[in-house]
Amino acid sequence: MKFDAEYYRDLAEKDFELAWQKGTEVLGKKSLNEEYPRFHFSFGREHPLFSTIQKLREAYLRLGFSEVVNPLIVEDTHVRKQFGREALAVLDRCYYLATLPKPNIGISSEKVSMLKNIVSVDDRDIEKLREVFHKFKKGKIDGDDLSYEVAKALKVDDSVAVKVLNEVFPEFKELKPESTNLTLRSHMTTGWFITLSEISDLLPLPIKLFSIDRCFRREQGEDATRLYTYFSASCVFVDENVDVDVGKAIAEGLLRQFGFSKFKFKLDEKRSKYYIPGTQTEVFAYHPSFNWIEIATFGIYSPTALSHYGIEYPVLNFGLGVERLAMVIYKCDDVRKLVYPQFYGGIKLDDVDIARAIRIDSSPLTEKGMEIARAVALTAENYANTLSPCSFEAWSGEIYGKDVKVIVFEREEGAKLCGPAYANEIVVFEGSVYGIPRKDKWIKYFEEGVPTGIRYLDGFSYKAGSFAEECAARGVGGEIRVRVVENLSDVNLKIQENVKNYVLSSGGKIDVRGPMFLSVRVEVNR
Repeated sequence: MKFDAEYYRDLAEKDFELAWQKGTEVLGKKSLNEEYPRFHFSFGREHPLFSTIQKLREAYLRLGFSEVVNPLIVEDTHVRKQFGREALAVLDRCYYLATLPKPNIGISSEKVSMLKNIVSVDDRDIEKLREVFHKFKKGKIDGDDLSYEVAKALKVDDSVAVKVLNEVFPEFKELKPESTNLTLRSHMTTGWFITLSEISDLLPLPIKLFSIDRCFRREQGEDATRLYTYFSASCVFVDENVDVDVGKAIAEGLLRQFGFSKFKFKLDEKRSKYYIPGTQTEVFAYHPSFNWIEIATFGIYSPTALSHYGIEYPVLNFGLGVERLAMVIYKCDDVRKLVYPQFYGGIKLDDVDIARAIRIDSSPLTEKGMEIARAVALTAENYANTLSPCSFEAWSGEIYGKDVKVIVFEREEGAKLCGPAYANEIVVFEGSVYGIPRKDKWIKYFEEGVPTGIRYLDGFSYKAGSFAEECAARGVGGEIRVRVVENLSDVNLKIQENVKNYVLSSGGKIDVRGPMFLSVRVEVNR
């Protein structure tokens, strides 16, 4: 049977809607949040950066470009070949890779004495240890396996082996990285020359390739417009005849798929040496929120640079920074907030996320306790407007071998069984939590926000069911009462602390005030 991702996605979404309705529509039943506290019937969120990358991949594929992966770690000689006399300026922006050298480890009589203070060893053990160090020096043992091999040679635990390495052989702690001639790619161009040198004389023309991957640049520091690492969405077009108009066509064909419709092209004054003079072009696109913005660059590679790699055909290179495009799409003015929201205050919870974090606090543990909760809610609702003093038996029966009676009552004269806020419902609207009635005044909150399906009465009724179980277990009756509601806890509700912090720190509020005035008495006969 063929796996149909769309079918299962649709099915899961329907299950979510059904579960939400079932969890909220029936009085007294557990809400969805209570029934499934650790599982949400929803899909996770994409990161805006990787969402943009995926859209760019699809856009390039629709234009007929094939995807490749270019080398990420390259020797600095490639930068020198491509940039010529400007190579030093480029390499100054590159990260060089360094490695730890393999030390020569000798085992002197002094070290043997130190070793014997930690573990019991003989001459054979010492010889095995020498073999381990020799293999490590030759690269036959990796650094992450060294402690294991030492432990095996000395017949000790790994923790003892680590102690031996730290205390007897400080050479390992004193090692300092030594630079290599390997660099992290700072421009996608570096990878394109290497890739095209291998395939340009094998594939039919025109060759149309794209790659979307990380580049690394040694900036003075990260700020609102630049990061140490970024994603380049780059492509090459190889053919016998290539001109600037091809670059303009690629720019428009790609960017129109993101809603841009107006373009300007301007010669780039920076004039990179690997481009033919007069071909390096900046692409400007119009966006209603940002006006005209520079969004991409293209140019035709210099025949001189191409000749160093044996590439015979003209090559046009087009590229853009993914983060820059994503900032436009998501109307963000700080790349750090876009890429690292967890560090720069960009975490966003929608109303559904907040609603899922609101739950019943105390719940009955038995089926009879659940019956009591439903009975209390139903009784209070049916007689809510009855003038007091009044009392109504909501439930009677046996719990834990005790005869139990549960009564909803109000003693104060001239009042009603329930205060006016008893039916207020918890709703999340525009990042805030409200306890409000379903009346015309608040209809917008229910239609545009996220109702939890939990009323003050429901939360309190669950507490009454749990309280009745406790009374039966102790063999002693008692009363519980809620007066004026000021906090979620007053009606047996809670919100996850981290979500509460988010709501308040984001300028939202938790407003669940209201007069409820509801009392429940539990009578226990032994």
